[in-house]
Amino acid sequence: MASSSGNSSSVSTAQLQNSGSEEELQQLQMDQRKRKRMQSNRESARRSRMRKQKHLDDLMTQVGELRNENNQILTSINLTTQHFLNIEAENSIFRAQMMELGQRLESLNEILHFIDNTSSGVFKTDHHHDDIFMNNNNNPSNLIYLNQQPIMASADHTFPY
Repeated sequence: MASSSGNSSSVSTAQLQNSGSEEELQQLQMDQRKRKRMQSNRESARRSRMRKQKHLDDLMTQVGELRNENNQILTSINLTTQHFLNIEAENSIFRAQMMELGQRLESLNEILHFIDNTSSGVFKTDHHHDDIFMNNNNNPSNLIYLNQQPIMASADHTFPY
């Protein structure tokens, strides 16, 4: 403290010691606050790294789950595709059989039409189509073979729709 005797330029040694210890005390407090802040920052960084690691672990788990789901979907697609191809092959066979049967039916209808319109006496004309393959003597050994081709279709042959 300044002396009241008028010599204001001189500072007492007690005053210097007080201000020196005050500066040291302030420095110690600042150092303590700095250490506390550094420790707090380290803890915050550690928590941030832990959050980041947990997020990364969660994402890796999600990647594994999505890969499994993707594999299941691909397996399902492959099975469905195989089933589709099998059904498509079967449909091709059915279409071929249908075409052949349609042609046979058309031939048989032409024969029936011809028989109905003819009066040559080779066939019965009483409109009983069950007897059209018999001659007038009803001899089964004299059957007329008309368009008796077997239906031949396989999955190896594809037909346009």
